[in-house]
Amino acid sequence: MRRRLSSEDRELWERVKGSAVPLHARQPIPAPPKPKLEEFVQAAGGTPPAPKPAPFRVGQMVDHRRSNDLLPGLAENLARMPLRMDAGRFGKLTRGKLAPEARIDLHGLTLAEAHPALVGFILGARARGKRLVLVITGKGRVTEDLAPMPARAGRLRHDVPRWLALPPLAEAVLQVAPAHRKHGGEGALYVYLRS
Repeated sequence: MRRRLSSEDRELWERVKGSAVPLHARQPIPAPPKPKLEEFVQAAGGTPPAPKPAPFRVGQMVDHRRSNDLLPGLAENLARMPLRMDAGRFGKLTRGKLAPEARIDLHGLTLAEAHPALVGFILGARARGKRLVLVITGKGRVTEDLAPMPARAGRLRHDVPRWLALPPLAEAVLQVAPAHRKHGGEGALYVYLRS
């Protein structure tokens, strides 16, 4: 139930309200003037540019051959990394000519399980003098998720390179590259360790 103000309360409120000063005076915001087409043509010294066509038409069928992925893929991200190892050895590595000295299989693990397993494996392999290790992440499961934002398949596949670039692993890792098909292809990574 709402309480009504007494006449004394109302009188007190009117005195307080009358003594209040606004912090900022309200001023109308002027609208920017619209340039006229003739002024634009004279300033540009020619005809106005034609409007760009829309990238689609209403009712147009979707072209599924074109990728709508706005984020670069894992291979593109790894290719952008600077080459920090010998170019000849890196060429052999990417062609699958070098055999990994140790491997860890992370696919099937949760992110919370995979991260400490990866840290222990990489630091242990470096302590044992290993140079080339194979990290198997799996390709990721494709799910028909109806979420409002699309999610990438293969969280491990995309998070492992990021983990390798952060401490404490960044000091141990010299180079990361996608594995050759005979060592797992898209579902695995070569990790070349510092000596």
